[in-house]
Amino acid sequence: MPTSLCPRSACRADAAALEALSRPFVRSGALRPRPGAVYAAHAADFLVAESPGPDGGIDGCLALAVHPPDPARGRGPAGVLYNFCVAPHRQGRGLGALLLEAALDRAAEAPLGTLFTATTGSGALFLRYGFTPVSPGSAPAAWARAIDPRRGARVLGRTV
Repeated sequence: MPTSLCPRSACRADAAALEALSRPFVRSGALRPRPGAVYAAHAADFLVAESPGPDGGIDGCLALAVHPPDPARGRGPAGVLYNFCVAPHRQGRGLGALLLEAALDRAAEAPLGTLFTATTGSGALFLRYGFTPVSPGSAPAAWARAIDPRRGARVLGRTV
């Protein structure tokens, strides 16, 4: 695989590269638009995979946001995977699976009971990793309220 074998945590300096990588997916409707300042403020949420070598750029990213317990709903801490994208020239080479596996490891270390994501695509990779369609009401309330129904996203979840 022509990318680093170990995704790393992003840092604020990666914000412009994260925004640039995400831009085509925003234009296609697969991702919600986020300004560069959001990528900088939430850089610690992101795992990134880079091309090897001194000129290597970010070829893929996946963010994990941790949501606190919701005692009123009887729920423990949960995670939300978001802004998952792989550069078109790197798709189909296992980079998405590598990022997802790293995010699942991070979620297990958190520890989180449940992990959620929303996808406008097939969700095939998530389904292969044990995610199943769930009601948005089972996800963290603040995140679920932010899902735009006009985008036609499906909410998927799995136990960590």
